[in-house]
Amino acid sequence: MSTDTPHENEREVVLAEPRGFCAGVDRAIDIVEHAIAKFGAPIYVRHEIVHNTFVVNDLKAKGAIFIEDLAEVPPGSTLVFSAHGVSKAVEREAHARGFDVFDATCPLVTKVHVEVAKLAKEGYEFIMIGHKGHPEVEGTMGQLDHGIHLVEDEDDVAKVQPLQTEKLAVVTQTTLSVDDAAGIAAAVRARFPKVREPKQQDICYATQNRQDAIKIMAPQVDVVIVVGSPTSSNSNRLRELAARLGTPAYMVDSADELEPEWFEGRQRVGLTAGASAPEVLVKGVIGRIRELGGVSVRKMDGIQETVKFPLPKGLKLTSS
Repeated sequence: MSTDTPHENEREVVLAEPRGFCAGVDRAIDIVEHAIAKFGAPIYVRHEIVHNTFVVNDLKAKGAIFIEDLAEVPPGSTLVFSAHGVSKAVEREAHARGFDVFDATCPLVTKVHVEVAKLAKEGYEFIMIGHKGHPEVEGTMGQLDHGIHLVEDEDDVAKVQPLQTEKLAVVTQTTLSVDDAAGIAAAVRARFPKVREPKQQDICYATQNRQDAIKIMAPQVDVVIVVGSPTSSNSNRLRELAARLGTPAYMVDSADELEPEWFEGRQRVGLTAGASAPEVLVKGVIGRIRELGGVSVRKMDGIQETVKFPLPKGLKLTSS
């Protein structure tokens, strides 16, 4: 669908579809905003609610305080866990300190946690495919005290030493490159043929859809711009995927980071946004590209996402 009529020799911006916020991010932001509206500022949030600088700064301005250590939270406070999920140890500490806790963990991450807990009771050990140090990985691995082994690439698979191989299951960080994760999972299967895999892959629908859109878009454009923060795993994967497909690709937190030389001699610009990047930033990027020369904007055809996740009990605002 065209939103502008292109003129000859005018630069065209091709908008990926879908892009930007996913249902888990929408829900996480809503939880913080509802908590502030219902209980008043400040509301404490463990870790960035989602990995986006604009979103975090916007919520700070509304009364959210982001912390990493629960010792920074005064007794009796309202605390929100970020969309990435937390370990059992963090859950236990939050309840021991008596906080009023609302869990903004994405339900698709919670699904992985539930699967780990269920299979651990049946005596399974786990191989987790993910990035060391990412809060989602720390949260999932922290569901158990032992028996969960992290692999970041195919080389790591050769080094894993589970105590037994009869009951071994694989789980995945939800925001990985679909293709990379498939390659690592194949290496796990090759080494441990009896490994149990999730009924549905752990990589979330939004990560998959945004990567699929890049695969269609990147070959059609001269340069790809991904809107996303440096800490955002799924945004980084979009930029890497476009580059792997042979198209120059750059990731920006906002329009201010765009460099005019990226667009020199490039008529067609592909534009997408990670699952934690709001549409207002995409509009800012279009505006900045427009300043660099005439631009028409065209939306690609793509999947229309309709997934919505309900808010936790106790956060519904009564309508006036």
